[in-house]
Amino acid sequence: MIGRVLTIAGSDSGGGAGIQADLKTVTALGGFGMSAITALTAQNTLGVFGVEAVSPAFVLQQMQVVLDDLGTDCCKTGMLANAAIVHVIADELGRRSELPLVLDPVMVSTSGSVLLDPEAVEAVMTRLLPRALVVTPNIPEAEVMTGQVIADLRGMRSAAQVLQEKGAGAVLLKGGHLHGDELEDLLVFPDGREVVLRGERIKTRHTHGTGCTLASAIATGVAQGMSLEGAVVRGNQYLKLALLHAPKLGRGHGPVDHGVTIRPEWHQS
Repeated sequence: MIGRVLTIAGSDSGGGAGIQADLKTVTALGGFGMSAITALTAQNTLGVFGVEAVSPAFVLQQMQVVLDDLGTDCCKTGMLANAAIVHVIADELGRRSELPLVLDPVMVSTSGSVLLDPEAVEAVMTRLLPRALVVTPNIPEAEVMTGQVIADLRGMRSAAQVLQEKGAGAVLLKGGHLHGDELEDLLVFPDGREVVLRGERIKTRHTHGTGCTLASAIATGVAQGMSLEGAVVRGNQYLKLALLHAPKLGRGHGPVDHGVTIRPEWHQS
């Protein structure tokens, strides 16, 4: 099963995050990627220098023409720009309730730029969070969504519980912003079962687009018929490999190597 993935997100002119990272990831994992672009950004590894939001009507049109013709096996959302765009996406997904959604609540860029205003955050919480198969916040995003300070695994568990009380199904809370040489990501299922994914921290500044990459990898796995846990585990493995082989581009937070899985010389890494 090839797995069709529709990503609804912003464009990254630097190619490391957003729609560009999503489509590269889906392709690298054997899926077929499609897109509905919510915003254009002027950005590089040093930061976001400009944002031009797409009209909500055109975001909706992109979604509809793709879904009505090509169809999809999983949708994934990233940067959604503003509340009006969130509402049209939620309305359209509501008419297609059978489609699984991976919600990456993109609110702050790796370089610290705010990418979602408070009204849009509220719209994501009320319209998309209850609709998602899984939500994949990092620590700063989870703190915004829950109002809690998260300092350790116990805090991650508490935040995941709050997100589920607010309507989330499964929660993958990523612990990369915490300190320490060991990373811990927490996956909590709707029935309360949890999986802690542990790994050694890769010391690199080339981390641009890691959240987009992981969420897209998970969406690809779901689209290909994998269990959510299987899709998360494979996604983590893929992201680790992409980080280890980052091309070291740019003067800031550089991109990972999304194409690592299709380079024969690295298959044994």
